[in-house]
Amino acid sequence: MTEASKVYPPSKEFADNANATVEMYDRADANPDEFWAEQARRLDWTTPFGQVLDWSNAPFAKWFVGGELNVAVNCVDRHVAAGKGDRVAIHWVGEPLDDTRDITYSQLKDEVSRAANYLSSIGLVAGDRVAIYMPMVPEAIISMLACARLGLTHSVVFAGFSAAALRSRVDDAEAKVVITTDGQFRRGKPAPLKEAVDEALGTGADAAKSIEKVIVVRRTNHDPDLNWVQGRDVWWEDTVAEQSPEHEPESFDAEHPLFLLYTSGTTGKPKGIVHSSGGYLTQAAYTFHNVFDHKEGRDVFWCGADIGWVTGHSYLVYGPLSNGATEVIYEGTPNSPDEHRHFQIIEKYGVTTYYIAPTLIRTFMKWGREIPDAHDLSSLRLLGSVGEPINPEAWRWYSDVIGGGRCPIVDTWWQTETGGIMISPLPGVTATKPGSAMRSLPGISASIVDDKGAPVPDGEQGYLVLDRPWPGMLRGIWGDPDRFKETYWSRFAEQGWYFAGDGARFDEDHALWVLGRVDDVMNVSGHRISTSEVESALVAHPAVAEAAVIGAADETTGQGIVAFVILMEHAAPGDDLVAELRQQVAVDISPIAKPREINIVPELPKTRSGKIMRRLLKDIAEGRELGDTSTLVDPAVFEAIRAKRA
Repeated sequence: MTEASKVYPPSKEFADNANATVEMYDRADANPDEFWAEQARRLDWTTPFGQVLDWSNAPFAKWFVGGELNVAVNCVDRHVAAGKGDRVAIHWVGEPLDDTRDITYSQLKDEVSRAANYLSSIGLVAGDRVAIYMPMVPEAIISMLACARLGLTHSVVFAGFSAAALRSRVDDAEAKVVITTDGQFRRGKPAPLKEAVDEALGTGADAAKSIEKVIVVRRTNHDPDLNWVQGRDVWWEDTVAEQSPEHEPESFDAEHPLFLLYTSGTTGKPKGIVHSSGGYLTQAAYTFHNVFDHKEGRDVFWCGADIGWVTGHSYLVYGPLSNGATEVIYEGTPNSPDEHRHFQIIEKYGVTTYYIAPTLIRTFMKWGREIPDAHDLSSLRLLGSVGEPINPEAWRWYSDVIGGGRCPIVDTWWQTETGGIMISPLPGVTATKPGSAMRSLPGISASIVDDKGAPVPDGEQGYLVLDRPWPGMLRGIWGDPDRFKETYWSRFAEQGWYFAGDGARFDEDHALWVLGRVDDVMNVSGHRISTSEVESALVAHPAVAEAAVIGAADETTGQGIVAFVILMEHAAPGDDLVAELRQQVAVDISPIAKPREINIVPELPKTRSGKIMRRLLKDIAEGRELGDTSTLVDPAVFEAIRAKRA
């Protein structure tokens, strides 16, 4: 067996003790409604649901019809009531060294109750919207849970987004309150944050009309002259912290909107994705328990995502806490103060489950294995990957270097719109292939089809569709039902399928490989070639740490393949290396897939969630003015890329 085709089965010990079993697939296929009812009953419902799924007004689903629950009670109070109040819910690690807090479930309940009492005292009622624009501090999670407790619909806006991005989301949701901090730490230094809120909300005729209060957590305390709007701005410590820790929660319908999360396309107005309470929490809790094989009271879980993204919502707040987990939440960057930070945290807290993005794994590869090798990572028993397809070389490095060859890897595919993980190995059940998400989870049904909706043969690329509703599915786009239908349901309207926007293929063993966005498929001389496949071939070379590939206009072939490559620290650039890389792609995929151009660059343009902005690389390759760069970590990276191409 070649290394490329090697399959990694779970160990017998892991399989014997796994939460998930192979029979779950058959049970879910035989009776999907009963399967999902069983998962929903893992939660506490104040009013039991009658009907599992109402799909009579497709694509507008209703799950667990008639049921009522309180999401925050399911994440906090019920664990305290069960005698687990002294369990640590959150090991919080600030970016400055030694800035840490451990918060038990009892303490979390008190803090959430205080925040809920204050939000009620200023007149907010169920259905009102609250914008949360905060770094990774405990008060951000407390704010989300306080909103859930009151039936307020929260809209978390990533704290790296611009003032204009915050304003568009506040206005669209008609948020009444913004919760923020005075500043945030970035690479060891305080950076302003409330300034962006003040700019976003405006003054006079330009003021955001819906906003009544801005609640400010004192985080950096770096500005003695912090701008303050009397009557609007209040300190958390003077308001929330003064409230009673007792609060009597209400229950809400399963379909009550829990949160909005805005996603932006390449153009146009951001889409406010609406998620429900009962269906969303059911799927977040189910997937956390089974995909991460969570052992309550024993595991320490760490999801490296920010709460500004759906991964942070589902696997940093609602999934872990609904399962009574103990988790790590880290405020800072992976290399602050140096590249050892993540591994020191794993070592200190005995992290058992580590869930990060492929782009971070490739960054670790670039730094070199001597950094993780300097730490005791033996507490780890399960690794996860999220955000984009992981290339096989990074998968194997993650397995060997971080996991010590003993940890199953769950390579997960899902979206903001799906609410929770949809396609993933089940640890203890699935023999995995590096780079493949393997198969749909029990209860989830995905197909790969052609333009007309017919299944494509194994080995051929097609469109990834979800052909059956699922509990965590988005309930719409805020205020725009027509856009919801057009964006997600029009491509295969006749069949009633959700089109995810991604391409995929089944291999000869029917393992599922996600190939990225369909607009990331290049057409070279009539041959459809996935950018992710070419990127994987490039990264398989020992000199390459990371690669991004785009299809640029070409008079001869329609599109030509242009690659941007970051080298390992030890690698020497040059014509010989470029020739080697082109040959590697030819061998791994096809001579047709050889890049016409390979640019060796110091960095790639990435958003703050770690995604490579390939459309901006395409602008460079085709000589156009750059599109919007406001969401990038470092817009200046383009000057370095242009200099290398000059």
